[in-house]
Amino acid sequence: MNAIGGLLAGASLPLAAMPRPAWARTLARPPRLHAGDTVGLIAPASSDDQPIHLDNAMNTVRGMGLIPHTGRHVSDIYGYFSGSDADRAADIHAMFADDSVRAIFAIRGGWGSARLLPLLDWDLIRANPKLVVGSSDVTALHLAIAARGGFASIHAPNISNHWDKISWDSFWQMGFDAETPLLDGAQGQDKTQERWRITTLHSGRARGRLLGGNLTVLSTLVGTPWLPDFEGAILFLEEVGEAEYRVDRMLNQLALSGILGKLSGVIFGQCMRCSANVPNYAGFTVPDILGQYFKPLGIPAFSGANIGHIANQLSLPVGAQVEMDAEAGTIRLLQPIVT
Repeated sequence: MNAIGGLLAGASLPLAAMPRPAWARTLARPPRLHAGDTVGLIAPASSDDQPIHLDNAMNTVRGMGLIPHTGRHVSDIYGYFSGSDADRAADIHAMFADDSVRAIFAIRGGWGSARLLPLLDWDLIRANPKLVVGSSDVTALHLAIAARGGFASIHAPNISNHWDKISWDSFWQMGFDAETPLLDGAQGQDKTQERWRITTLHSGRARGRLLGGNLTVLSTLVGTPWLPDFEGAILFLEEVGEAEYRVDRMLNQLALSGILGKLSGVIFGQCMRCSANVPNYAGFTVPDILGQYFKPLGIPAFSGANIGHIANQLSLPVGAQVEMDAEAGTIRLLQPIVT
């Protein structure tokens, strides 16, 4: 057995687990969206001093047929955050407490969402399930909601980013129509380019709770109480701007922590600009690293999905039960996530 295989075999030993609270045993369903609904816009992470980006976000919401309602602090600047931790958390509380707000969209990512997790009123959030939509640093909110909120959220472009047809269609099917779509991991991409081809790392199908997001954000939450239970889960990951050895280091952390050994399946999206960018580089490539960590697991796994910091990224139901097919490169939602 090679070194990575031995590491993963040891990682399959169960971690100490706290008893699951009653609210975590049954997935609640937020209300579906309808044209004319009011939705909240929050900035849980980095600041942005360009008002045009907020204007674009509000126009995108209006283009969805929805009415934007911005948090009080979305335009604040506190160091490199959109307001203090307490103010950003207060915006989230206000959106969950407001019955007129039907869903909550993150305007941007960056860094800072994880700082809010201990400040959030999880009783309030559980009592008022609403779709939370965003990606990148918003991974911290998605994972904490999966651990503490008891309802699904949607990993999709932040609302100030581009919403291309595939992002919008997959979001509409889940958030408006309460459908259970079959999501094609390579839909809309130029499959003549190797980057956009589905690579099956281990064939087969698997069912489980879809959990994941940005690799850096997830790995920094390891060892904290804000990660959900990954037993039997399907893990999806994406990354941007990280050299190969850093991707290796973060996947190693997931292996050493026991997370990889618990999974029923793995989906890796895109690792954009993930290169050491040094002359005559002779180290492992990202595909090499993915093979080293995921193939020895012996569970369905594929890479190359249109997930991440890219155009036409799929909107994905975090925390929901799905079925993946590692040869077809597809993800099928098994139950509606909204009422």
